[in-house]
Amino acid sequence: MTGRSERVVLALGSNLGDRTATLAGAVHDLAGLAGATLVAVSPVYESAAVKLDGVDENAPRYLNAVLTIDYSGDPYALLDAVNAIEAEHGRVRAERWGDRTLDIDLIVFGQRIVDDDRLTLPHPRAAERDFVLAPWLDLDPGAVIPGRGLVRDLLAATDNTVRRAAETAAFAPTFGSRQ
Repeated sequence: MTGRSERVVLALGSNLGDRTATLAGAVHDLAGLAGATLVAVSPVYESAAVKLDGVDENAPRYLNAVLTIDYSGDPYALLDAVNAIEAEHGRVRAERWGDRTLDIDLIVFGQRIVDDDRLTLPHPRAAERDFVLAPWLDLDPGAVIPGRGLVRDLLAATDNTVRRAAETAAFAPTFGSRQ
């Protein structure tokens, strides 16, 4: 662990199984990571599945959320921890952009720019994904993706078809902003 914490934005999604319970469990697991302090959790949104070929309206819909943590570790250690949490929640990596019980993406890690075989920061497609941008904007109206711009402007440039999920109320004790 490094001594200094950095603000990290993580996007979570689930379209298989008990999506609500999976997201709640993932938030709990992320909040419990060594070196992590949970800062805030967005409302839950629902979105269509996005596949390599585009939107798949026949696939199960996703529940999505964004959370922020202050993290005092290395980005690769966090990536390893995120991958382990996904596996614990039944994530199987059989198909690129396939349906999944849990997907956790590192969106930004402070102001760091990383681009190698294991990790790209900021996330290379976050600026185009309304299911990341809308919940993030709920947490931070001034949010910025380094090198890409204000989240509110990026969201305005999308089709913005994502909507708050009806299941959001069920998250009140577990989810909900913690500033």
